[in-house]
Amino acid sequence: MSKLTGKAFLQPTHKRTLTQIKLRVNLLTKLKKKVQQMLTSQAKAAHRIGLTPNKVSIIGFIIALSSAVAYGLAPNPSWLLLLATFLLLASGFCDTLDGIIARTFQQATVFGGFFDSVLDRYADAAVYAAIIIAGLCNTIWGLAALAGSLLVSYTRARAEAAGIKMESVGFAERAERMLILAASSIIAYFWLGALNYGILLLAVISNLTVIQRALYVYKTLKEKSTVTN
Repeated sequence: MSKLTGKAFLQPTHKRTLTQIKLRVNLLTKLKKKVQQMLTSQAKAAHRIGLTPNKVSIIGFIIALSSAVAYGLAPNPSWLLLLATFLLLASGFCDTLDGIIARTFQQATVFGGFFDSVLDRYADAAVYAAIIIAGLCNTIWGLAALAGSLLVSYTRARAEAAGIKMESVGFAERAERMLILAASSIIAYFWLGALNYGILLLAVISNLTVIQRALYVYKTLKEKSTVTN
């Protein structure tokens, strides 16, 4: 057994787990940065026509509310599910675009980040509430998915307020949740039950992400405490 292997084997379990999480975080962060680089040209075009990050955030919020209305009126007619999916993805595009504009053109502000986060939470709540009210999913699972969605963001906010970077930590950040919801909504156009299973999946992985983030914060703080002492 090599010295390196021996050290890794003897390393405390919580430290090995923390290292694995950090490696996963780095991979996800790199992937997101590549996607953001691909959207730079769209950000420049939006900037040329006078769109600011806050304006794009508001546009995305309005589109998300429109998606919620479409979900609320579905599944009759069933094409509303496709419309709701398109609007959901469009709002997600805006959510990515506002950040790119802010960073590219040095328009990032503390209030802008706060404002965007608040609108995102309202948008998420509206979409999940519409799906629940329309009877497109089990009420308990819908509420669990809604709670998990809000708590994923809350745990990040609280952790970063404590000085712990949380970008890409967890199974289901907002982008991943939107893609899962969009995919299950498209399948639901052909088989309505798919959306219920999609919500069930979101309920599970969202709350697992909350637990994962809580453990990550605990282990990081414990590690910092050990180093300090």
